[in-house]
Amino acid sequence: MQQSILEELGISPFRPRAPWLDGDLQTLRDTLRAVSVPDPQQGQALQVPLEGGASLLALLDRPIEGPPHALVLLSHGLGGSSESQGTRRLAMALRLEGFAVLRLNLRGAGEGRALAPGSYAAECNRDLLPVLQMARRLAAELGMAGAPLPLAGAGISLGGAILLNAEVAARRQGESGLDALACLSSPLDLEACSRQFERRRNRLYQRWLVRRLRQQVLEDPYGIEADLRRALSSAERPRSIRAFDALVTAPRWGHASVEAYYTAASPLRWLTSDLPLPPILVLQAIDDPWVPADAALSLQQRRLHGEALNPRVELCLPESGGHNGFHAPGDSPNGCWSDRLTARWLRKRLSPGR
Repeated sequence: MQQSILEELGISPFRPRAPWLDGDLQTLRDTLRAVSVPDPQQGQALQVPLEGGASLLALLDRPIEGPPHALVLLSHGLGGSSESQGTRRLAMALRLEGFAVLRLNLRGAGEGRALAPGSYAAECNRDLLPVLQMARRLAAELGMAGAPLPLAGAGISLGGAILLNAEVAARRQGESGLDALACLSSPLDLEACSRQFERRRNRLYQRWLVRRLRQQVLEDPYGIEADLRRALSSAERPRSIRAFDALVTAPRWGHASVEAYYTAASPLRWLTSDLPLPPILVLQAIDDPWVPADAALSLQQRRLHGEALNPRVELCLPESGGHNGFHAPGDSPNGCWSDRLTARWLRKRLSPGR
């Protein structure tokens, strides 16, 4: 399946660029050697109203040249924002392909921190459904001659799981969702991901992420409960993703336990259902140190053995690439290999007659 997608899109199979030769180096490349993403214009700030008077902040980027032929809702990953390097680089690749891009800041993230209390989760549909509705209206406004633009989604890491869960919720409510969705290094099984981070080799990754998540909660401009502040600041503060989710994420989003949260928010089951989904690209490196490839490989095995798998799900599973890495020869600040793949796949799937 991977080879057929790449051949169809005219993209060479992924191979890592020296010196980023293994999954960890691919994952860390943007941290170790940041690249300044060129951006000739500042995104237009838009607010998405939520219940209770809160809002989310999104930034609208126009295509580099000409009118847009589609709008892409772009969601960052855990600990990221609309200004993260990977988010901005993917946005640039999409804009070069002729897309308008709506870079979303999830609840508590980035420059939208002051607009809403709390934090986001892998399943935060009560926030994302208003975002999808606003994005649809925006796609209609950006269209020409009364024809609304197609609306696609692209989610980096946890952002892909968030968009997929929201897409299912929208369709179950009879609302129009996305016309295509790319999930890039996205966790499909949250329980497996929490176990992955607890491996000895991933201690530094987990420590870095949990520190960022704790700080994000502690710096909430709306304030937090005194008991939660003590729990996040004490010697017994959470030191694992699972412990943080048990203390913060699960109860904030109405789950009785962290196990219940992981079950409810893992989108793997939607990909083996008969739901009327849009075309979905699942891009997953086998050597991803953060998101184990087992879930994506299980989908591949189901397809190979003729078992139930939604026919609109397309799998691209390179052997290497790390977690949201995919840094290859020929890359530029305007996009890495996965950025180019995503932009071209969306262009193809949203083209008339598909």
